[in-house]
Amino acid sequence: MNIEIICIGSLKEPWLRDAEKEYLKRLIPYLKINVTELAEKKLPKNASASDEDMIRRAEGEALLERAEKLKGAFVIAMDMRGKQFTSIGFAEKIGELAGLGKSTLVFMIGGSLGFTEKVRQQADMTLSFSELTFPHQMIRVILLEQLYRSQKILRGEPYHK
Repeated sequence: MNIEIICIGSLKEPWLRDAEKEYLKRLIPYLKINVTELAEKKLPKNASASDEDMIRRAEGEALLERAEKLKGAFVIAMDMRGKQFTSIGFAEKIGELAGLGKSTLVFMIGGSLGFTEKVRQQADMTLSFSELTFPHQMIRVILLEQLYRSQKILRGEPYHK
């Protein structure tokens, strides 16, 4: 299975970059995975609601444009209003999608302002890891860890407790 993670912005903190590197290394035997970073739009000081909406739309369009290039992919928007799973449920969903012939999964991670309704509607699914709010950079690492955990669960290998 191919995994494409398309995200707004880069990981700025060294500890997040180290965690990403570690999980990407762990995932090598299980998945072909690619992380694509798209430019984060700068929010002006004293930004208005319309400024925020403009940035949200621009970042959303960039994410959708990149996802559309991956023909036939199943697109998942990481959104706090999305469906929540247990780790086992997430693994089962990944397995189900693979069984349906979905060879490429695209996970879109928006910027700090989140997604427009258009992005949510055009995605095949929206996914949330918690009702809590996390920085979008941290969600990237959590997603990688959960992808690793899902592969261990699906193969009955030790890791998940």
